[in-house]
Amino acid sequence: MPSSPGACMVLVMHMLPRTLLHYFHYGRRGPRIPIDGVSVSSFRVWPTDLDILRHMNNGKYLSIMDIGRFNLMQAAGLIDVFRAEEWYPVVVGQTISYRKSLNPWMKFDIESRILGFDDQAVFIEQRFVRPDAQGSPEVYARAIVRGRILRRSGGVVPVAELIDKTGAGSAEFLVPEDILAWGQATRLPSTRAHAPSLW
Repeated sequence: MPSSPGACMVLVMHMLPRTLLHYFHYGRRGPRIPIDGVSVSSFRVWPTDLDILRHMNNGKYLSIMDIGRFNLMQAAGLIDVFRAEEWYPVVVGQTISYRKSLNPWMKFDIESRILGFDDQAVFIEQRFVRPDAQGSPEVYARAIVRGRILRRSGGVVPVAELIDKTGAGSAEFLVPEDILAWGQATRLPSTRAHAPSLW
C-alpha cells in the first residue's frame, strides 16, 4: 500500500483503481435509480488526464465514460442481473462531441442514461457537465455509445432476452431516429464475416 497521501493520489488517477474506487466507495453509497433513470458520477481532472495543451485529453473522456456506465449499471441494479446470467457488456460504437474544455483540477459529473435499443444493441447517452454561473448543469461534452451484451460462455445476448431479464419495457425508451441511423451507418461486419481493409 502507498505510504503517503501523495502516493495515494497518484494511484487513484489510473483507470483500474479509479473504477474500483467508484464501485466500492461511491457506487455502493449512491442512490438507486429506475432502469430508465439518469445516474450521476462525480470526478476531478487529475494531471494524468491532461494532454500537452493542459486540458483533459480527448481520449481520456472515453476511458472515464466506462466508469460512468459501470455506475449506471450499479445504480439501476443491472450488475446483479449480469452476474446471475453471466453476461458482460462491450462497446461496439461510440461518438462524442466536445463543447468546452475540462481543465486541471476541475470537478465534473458524468450523467449516463439508457436511451433504448435497436435490433442488436443498447444505446446509452453520456454527458460531461459542470455548473454554470447560475448553478445549473451545463454540458461540456456529449457522447452516444452503442453496446452489446455478451455471454461469458460465448455469443451475443439477444435484445429481447436482455429486455425480458432486466425488465426494460419498451415504453420507457425511445432512441431518436438520427441516433438509430448513426448506429446503422457505423456498423462493422460481424466477427464471423470477412472484413478486409480496402482503401
